[in-house]
Amino acid sequence: MTPFEFVSATPEQTQKFAKKLASLLQPGDVIALEGDLGAGKTTFTKGLAQGLGITRNVNSPTFTIIKEYRGNLPLYHMDVYRVEDSYEDLGFEEYFEGNGVTVVEWAHLIETQLPENLLTIHLYHGENGTRRMVLEPKGPRFEQIGKELFNEDFID
Repeated sequence: MTPFEFVSATPEQTQKFAKKLASLLQPGDVIALEGDLGAGKTTFTKGLAQGLGITRNVNSPTFTIIKEYRGNLPLYHMDVYRVEDSYEDLGFEEYFEGNGVTVVEWAHLIETQLPENLLTIHLYHGENGTRRMVLEPKGPRFEQIGKELFNEDFID
């Protein structure tokens, strides 16, 4: 599948991009976030939450693994960095197949449990404080989302 790339100059621009993505999502969609510490995974998720109509403060679920937020669609925010066994049954599939959008930080750590179709977003530190986001769609639905998101009329 074709990767898509976006460079964000500020945290606000990262959140604005994520809000636009949120407008294209539907129940059962899974977003896998990868990147170094401080690359913007939680900042991105905050923007996604805003786009889903969530008004609660969103922060990393590092010590709880999963946080749930209610909005126009539920948001299931996972941080699996501390999951000790990638085969441990923590009920992830119930979220992946649920009625909300799931965001998984450090998703590669539970790769065997992830659905086949998802959108992986790699966040990288760029020059002068920028963040580079590389979107890697897996499956025709997410390929279409990438095309819509990067349509000249949709993104600025």
